[in-house]
Amino acid sequence: MSSFRLQIVTPDGSPFDGQAEALRLRTSEGYVSIRAGHVDYIAALDVGMVSVTKDGTTRDAACGGGFISVENGEVRLVATTFEYADEIDIERAESAKKRAEERLAQAQEERDIALAKAKLSRALNRIDVAEKQA
Repeated sequence: MSSFRLQIVTPDGSPFDGQAEALRLRTSEGYVSIRAGHVDYIAALDVGMVSVTKDGTTRDAACGGGFISVENGEVRLVATTFEYADEIDIERAESAKKRAEERLAQAQEERDIALAKAKLSRALNRIDVAEKQA
């Protein structure tokens, strides 16, 4: 299978930099699959699962948003958060979910409601991705 250069970067580092065969991720418009030869493309990322296939093996991760660009056959994913399923601390994610639910229940201002919903979405995504790995 053909491959392409993929670089994934976050504020904390670069969880992937090398050749990949496929990338599946959630954009603001829905899920997209990237393979070698993909047309140039740019999109905002939504909270969701990212699947990276390298050497026939797929590894899933929780992504907290960002953007993706495909240019001249090279793919760059810039994520606000990116955590491989096997590295997710489920207890920590469950605690974050509980805190977000409590904040959402108490929130009265639109800004606080939106922030609590975003935190809840990220926590639920992390739990979902980790549980699919198990």
